[in-house]
Amino acid sequence: MVLGVAGYAVFVYSFLPLGSLVHPEMKVSFMANKIGIYSHIFASSVALVIGPLQFSTKLRQKHTNVHRWLGRVYLGVGILIGGVSGLYMSQFAFGGLVGKLGFASLALLWLYTGLSAYLAVRRGDISEHRKWMIRNFSLTLAAVTLRIYLSASMVAGFEFTKAYMVIAWLCWVPNIVFAEWRLRFNIAKNKALQRASG
Repeated sequence: MVLGVAGYAVFVYSFLPLGSLVHPEMKVSFMANKIGIYSHIFASSVALVIGPLQFSTKLRQKHTNVHRWLGRVYLGVGILIGGVSGLYMSQFAFGGLVGKLGFASLALLWLYTGLSAYLAVRRGDISEHRKWMIRNFSLTLAAVTLRIYLSASMVAGFEFTKAYMVIAWLCWVPNIVFAEWRLRFNIAKNKALQRASG
């Protein structure tokens, strides 16, 4: 699904007229902010494609330098450019103030978790780096869940304007909540195993 969304975005924004497949009001803001939308789409697609590779244990252990360079591209292009341009575009987001705040919060958290992951690895704290990368990639996946919820809302016949306001939050809040729950579950599980073996 990650490759599908990234491939779809690259194809649509490379070969079709800008905004041809979005709501007319969204098209207006896209046309008025071409650099912002193109920067966000293409940089975020880089994050979508590279992200899953970074969770490969085999890649991390056998090709450490590849992992590091992909990480630099992921954070430097995908998250930094994708996040800053996403934050910029959030002020023009469809869905009124609720939609704007939803996407702005996503962009800020995406940048924050990416920075936290970078700072953790720079100080040699690999465990914390991995935790922050899990949080960060859960937010990267908002690109996928956004499209799932949009499709589901259209099939269900919900009014687009109202649905989009909810989806601006729904596309990322459950992702980060699940990631945090999973991290805490793993910590509790490891502590229980240590007590059992100790």
